[in-house]
Amino acid sequence: MVTYTACEDYLDVVPDNIATIDNAFTNRTMAEKFLFTCYSYMPRHADPESQAFLACDEFWVPYPQLPIYFYSTVFEYIARGNQNVSEPALNYWDGSKSMFVALRDCNTFLEKIDKVPGIYQYERDRWIAEVKFLKAYYHYWLLRMYGPIPLIRENLPVSSGIEEVQVKREPVDDCFDYIVSLLNEAIPDLPLKLQNEVTETGRATQPVVLSVKAKILVEAASPLFNGNTDYASFIRKADGVQYFNQTFDNNKWEKAAIACKNAIDTCHLAGFHLYEYLPNISENLVPEILTQMSIRNSVADNNYNYNKEVVWMNPNSTSDWLQRLSTATLNPANMQNEATRSLLAPPLRIAEMFYTKNGVPIDEDAEWEITGKYVERYKTQKATEVDKFHIKEGTVTAVLNFDREIRFYANLGFDGGLWYGIGKFDVDDQWDIQGKQGQAAGKRLLTNYSTTGYYCKKLAHYQNVILPGAGAGYQVVDYPWPVMRLADLYLLYAEALNEAQGPSEEVYSYIDRVRDRAGLEPVEIAWPKYAKASRKDKHTTKEGFRSIIQQERLIELANEGHRYWEIRRWKRAKEIWHNQPVQGWDIDQDETAAYYRVRTLFTRSFNIKDYLWPIREYNLSVNPNLDQNPGW
Repeated sequence: MVTYTACEDYLDVVPDNIATIDNAFTNRTMAEKFLFTCYSYMPRHADPESQAFLACDEFWVPYPQLPIYFYSTVFEYIARGNQNVSEPALNYWDGSKSMFVALRDCNTFLEKIDKVPGIYQYERDRWIAEVKFLKAYYHYWLLRMYGPIPLIRENLPVSSGIEEVQVKREPVDDCFDYIVSLLNEAIPDLPLKLQNEVTETGRATQPVVLSVKAKILVEAASPLFNGNTDYASFIRKADGVQYFNQTFDNNKWEKAAIACKNAIDTCHLAGFHLYEYLPNISENLVPEILTQMSIRNSVADNNYNYNKEVVWMNPNSTSDWLQRLSTATLNPANMQNEATRSLLAPPLRIAEMFYTKNGVPIDEDAEWEITGKYVERYKTQKATEVDKFHIKEGTVTAVLNFDREIRFYANLGFDGGLWYGIGKFDVDDQWDIQGKQGQAAGKRLLTNYSTTGYYCKKLAHYQNVILPGAGAGYQVVDYPWPVMRLADLYLLYAEALNEAQGPSEEVYSYIDRVRDRAGLEPVEIAWPKYAKASRKDKHTTKEGFRSIIQQERLIELANEGHRYWEIRRWKRAKEIWHNQPVQGWDIDQDETAAYYRVRTLFTRSFNIKDYLWPIREYNLSVNPNLDQNPGW
């Protein structure tokens, strides 16, 4: 925690109150403060009000919300279909989160840094490269949300006329090209590794920039931005320029695949690798729990010297609040402590998304089909000794919770399930989650409970401590948010290569690395061996393997805030979300049979207009050259 505190202070520095911009560049110290100001605009990736955790069906929370406990405009406006043009949620166009303010400061830094005395040239070059990276990332953040955006290549002079100030949005391909050009300019002058992980964590390096470049090129090649004919009529009213290209270009996938491989090679050169948990001497872990801990700690381990899976972490945005919102009340003797709020509840659909223990989807597993297990997944059964590391022996819980892959148990807690850590470090004496009405983890308070019956175990650090007594609190082992993990990059490469060339041994090898860490057999073994007859060759076609990769990404990155963006870029949001119910167990019940009834919490809507967020109408009134996104 001492190590982390030092890191938290870093990047949290802003310039002193100064009379003019020129004063901010009078010496090295002041210029460095301005560099940190450019970093300070980095989005709060771990903040549910700054990210899309609650924008889709990744989590659900009790409704109506009570602000005294928790309130989310993202959930209210986006997930529940109330987004608007007057005061849109997650507004990064203007207001307090405006990325254009960040871009202005980045441009100011680039304009002034050459005039600062007392800086070594290699250091000056590094700082310039860092700000070019930030400038690219802030543009990308806007592009991903709004589609075509104005490109802020340089700041306009104070003397600029009205026509110059009223900037236009530019076609998405031009936006992607400009962003990638900035990243390419930044790469050569950045270090391969940070010299001091404690004081510099979060700063741009070659692995960070190459990984972000790979992710951006995959986005550019994806269906939302590559030949999207839904936006054929979306043109710039000032001159008729078309914002979205109308012809699919497979070369974009080729470029993305090359970028992913370059990023992977550089990450390996810098010493990054998939995380594997190293137990303490006092821990005697069985393989099932050891694998669980490798998955959980790939996100939550804040030891910079050991967690070499996180390529880029954001020390300005940490997990403390997310952990409090995710953790179940585990101790029946401590039910008065409201610090563990249990609010971020994965819906039933997320629970069904994970594979069976055989590493294939639950609706494709031959065993689940033959035994009728898939059809009867909402019924109940009693746990036996075979289940003892994941489900309390003798407990009756849903069939859906049995015989699942280990990532299911690493990500999710549920009634009757076991929770390793947070005060219990014996695999034979884990926390037994009691989730029914009136029980420790069940519905007891006004809003501090899981509305679906599932809990997000993955985000809660296993060394947290729930203190005894009402109002005693929750000691959280905080960690910087992992913006980019190596597993993410491996799966991006598999996706890009499959789209560019179709399935191959190279494609299989990278998805299999992630599956192997999760304790699963390779794709080319699992589907022929375990899938039902109609799915045994699914992995041999581009379309079939695309489906496998997409599900693998949603599973591996579950509950980390990626789901909303992934489903959008694949252009599958209307298919997955429109008129689809958000469901959970009937948590108002205290009897097993009644509790395990499926309850619909909400029926979502999603239309084509929802792929791009609205620009606040005020901006359109002050700049007539801006075009509103279609449908708003």
